[in-house]
Amino acid sequence: MLKRRGFLAAISGVALLVMSAASPVLASKLEDKSSAFITSLTEKAISSLTAENADRNQRIKLFRAMFNENFAVRSIGKFVLGRYWNRASEEERREYQALFEDLMIVSYVDRFTQYAGEKLRVQKARGENETTATIFTLIERPGGAKAIRVNWRVGTNGTIFKVLDVIVEGTSMSITLKSDFASIIRRKGGKVAGLIEELRTKTAELKAK
Repeated sequence: MLKRRGFLAAISGVALLVMSAASPVLASKLEDKSSAFITSLTEKAISSLTAENADRNQRIKLFRAMFNENFAVRSIGKFVLGRYWNRASEEERREYQALFEDLMIVSYVDRFTQYAGEKLRVQKARGENETTATIFTLIERPGGAKAIRVNWRVGTNGTIFKVLDVIVEGTSMSITLKSDFASIIRRKGGKVAGLIEELRTKTAELKAK
């Protein structure tokens, strides 16, 4: 079965982009805008998805909209499937992407109920190239609990910003999922259909909660 691993803003992925040196001015603008994007996203997510008057179906609807608006969903799903993407038929790719989205949403939306009272603090931002930056943050927890280190890889086309990966306490969520999915496919005889079958089962279980 799929391993259940949690993280604060919903799950993620890495887009492989060409590395190039950015000027200090451009890097500064990218870092500032990427930091503002992450701050706005997490504040909105935590405040709206932990609202006491929102039932589970409303939270799922809200999270789905946030996930599709703020995460590079297709790139994440393709990266996680890895080399098996090229082995999948068009029909398998379509179903896999739909199931992957559902899995991310129904797996993690319930976790937001645990985050009331938590705050995100941006420590620093680092431009990786002209289109990507890493934002280093701490999730400060109430009651003196240890803060959680969460780093965000953000990409932009100049106007639109998207989350590419979420790294929690040094663990990349996209790479973790990629490893899990590859393991399932190997157990299923190297067939993407085997992963799709398991994703169908898992998402159905989660939706039935």
